Amino acid sequence: MELLLVVDDDIGLQKQLKWTFSQYKVVIAGDRNTAVNAIRRHEPKVVTLDLGLPPDEANASEGLQALKEILALSPKTKVIVITGNDQKEVALEAISMGAHDFYQKPIDEDTLSVIVERAFLVANLELENAALKQHSLDNHGFIGNSPKIQQVSRMVERIAPTEVTTLVLGESGTGKEVIAKAIHQKSNRINKPFIAINCASIPDNLLESELFGYERGAFTGAIKTTKGKIECANGGTLFLDEIGDMSYPLQAKILRFLQEKVIERVGGRSEIQIDAKIVCATHQNLQQMVEDRTFREDLFYRISEVTINIPPLRDRGEDILLLARFFLQQSSKQLNRADLSFSKDAINALSSHKWPGNIRELQNKIKSAVIMADSKHINEMDLGLISASNENSLALNLRQVREDAEKNAIRKALAYAEGNISNTANLLGVTRPTLYSLLEKFSIESKEFS
Repeated sequence: MELLLVVDDDIGLQKQLKWTFSQYKVVIAGDRNTAVNAIRRHEPKVVTLDLGLPPDEANASEGLQALKEILALSPKTKVIVITGNDQKEVALEAISMGAHDFYQKPIDEDTLSVIVERAFLVANLELENAALKQHSLDNHGFIGNSPKIQQVSRMVERIAPTEVTTLVLGESGTGKEVIAKAIHQKSNRINKPFIAINCASIPDNLLESELFGYERGAFTGAIKTTKGKIECANGGTLFLDEIGDMSYPLQAKILRFLQEKVIERVGGRSEIQIDAKIVCATHQNLQQMVEDRTFREDLFYRISEVTINIPPLRDRGEDILLLARFFLQQSSKQLNRADLSFSKDAINALSSHKWPGNIRELQNKIKSAVIMADSKHINEMDLGLISASNENSLALNLRQVREDAEKNAIRKALAYAEGNISNTANLLGVTRPTLYSLLEKFSIESKEFS
């Protein structure tokens, strides 16, 4: 439960606000010193501050001093100052000092609730942004705070400055190429090429020429000498993705390159010296493949000088929501959908889903939800996830079933009436005021259907 600090010396108003904000844990302070102590003890994200505090209840000097001390202790705290009707200039002064917002008495509970809710939203978004920056590998795209991912992060930091050959293991969609790029970007080769090739996506008869290049006339269609991926990576980093899918004969040529750091183009006779940092990756069990004699044992030991195991998303705990919020910000910006957030059922569904497609699946689900969401709060239906714990209760929740039916009926009627309010109301058998209320309730824009 979020904590809200209410700073006000009026006992009646204290009780009113405590009742109004029953969804929060409300801490009360009646004067400046108590408020400052509460900031130190509780570190609240949001504070409502009446500027008329004792011993200067008739003026704002004590309240403004409290605001100054609160922001000095906790600059990111969102302070909503509450003023009298004749204190507009004082409210503007408070805003210039760093207050988040102001509200003039008399208190309207609904209006003040909206202001406080939005302050919490802003505070939480700022905290999430800070967390994303803190827990990424220097913003190279690999985000996480779980112990397993922190271990991966430490390994990347240690490996990057060295020239060891690294093997990255993990299920599809866990971010193996992101790790390879992070290693490159943290190395002293950052200004040189990062060349990636997926060994599973190219047929065996073409992969050799893609890797090693070819001389003019080496085969039909070879009309000019062409560099391969290995040669293009000279001076930089070569990422061999899905190396477990490489054919057995080609593995021998790769082994020679890794040992000697020289290649010969297909159809060529001269050796070409190559200086490249090597990172390999696969989702397959290479040790089992060695036992089955489908992967060379000598190559396995050559590419696994250091091995990084990326955990699947289902084993990363709190990282799921951290990544979900990152992708929500990313997709919201790309698709021009501002102020979107996850509902409680969406958070439960995100946390309980097994994520067989890992980070790639999560990213796609979030992007789809941003497109499909009808309101500012993304729910589990938008995500296409129905958590097992909520599946039965959702089906038996008559209010939710009724609201869904009403929403669908309104949308169909609007589409049929091409957005005309009067015709839509007649089709639904309700009055225009009732229809307007329903449109507002379900956040439906009639102009979308005109």
